[in-house]
Amino acid sequence: MKVRKAVLPVAGFGTRFLPATKSSSKEMLPLVDKPLIHYAVEDAIDAGIEQIIFITGRGKRAIEDYFDISFELEYHLKAQGKENLVKEMRKISNMADFVYIRQKEPKGLGHAVLRAKDVVGNEPFAVILADDVIQNGKSGTKQLVEVFERYNCSVIGLEEVDPEEVSSYGIVSGAGIEEGVFKLDNFVEKPKKGKAPSNLAIIGRYIFTPFIFEELEKTKPGAKGEIQLTDAIATLSKKEVIYGKTMEGKRFDCGNKLGFLQATIEFALNDENLKDEFEKYLKEVVKC
Repeated sequence: MKVRKAVLPVAGFGTRFLPATKSSSKEMLPLVDKPLIHYAVEDAIDAGIEQIIFITGRGKRAIEDYFDISFELEYHLKAQGKENLVKEMRKISNMADFVYIRQKEPKGLGHAVLRAKDVVGNEPFAVILADDVIQNGKSGTKQLVEVFERYNCSVIGLEEVDPEEVSSYGIVSGAGIEEGVFKLDNFVEKPKKGKAPSNLAIIGRYIFTPFIFEELEKTKPGAKGEIQLTDAIATLSKKEVIYGKTMEGKRFDCGNKLGFLQATIEFALNDENLKDEFEKYLKEVVKC
């Protein structure tokens, strides 16, 4: 079955970017000239996704407005003769079919995904975390869809991380079945250093069969009162095979300030209109 829908959880408070996110959404922080959420949607569209399901919360109205038609803006641009910009703005609202569901309380990533159950229905779907921006010719979601189409099982995006950093991630292990693809058999949420089964970390790209919803409904909240997606994946793996795919390309963790700044620099250096002047400026700064 074709993967047609993607769930994008965007209800978090973005506390690592306070005070910038006190009254605006973290997902709307601009990476050069597009907000983070735009890159996440593009990641989905590249994989053939037709419907984007946002799991939102209070203070996230800017995301809805961004993907909606802005008649006032288009009128203003037309009056200035900027027809190309009008077409560019209209493309944003026509990228996909957008659906918005509220997560009324911050009960964790697993709970956010579960909120999409009725809209997803009985079909496979993607989950995309906007914090993880993957710079590659082929989107992270498309890489997973290709594996799903071969095996018809849930697939999780992976990245090798420094063993010192395993406690910041969900960690998995398993047997390699082809280059970059693993049949997974162990899932641990943020293990202590030295206790991790490997250094293969789960990153913000997933393809799930609809059976993940049954496991999420049975998953009990952890110490912080949150339903962990990794816990549901672990129980699902006892009933069906789950694969992992190491992501091709460079991942930027834009959920923290350093990762966001690194992504900003590299995306700017890859921008045809900016790279020459920006590179010159960076060289001048480094000399100081």
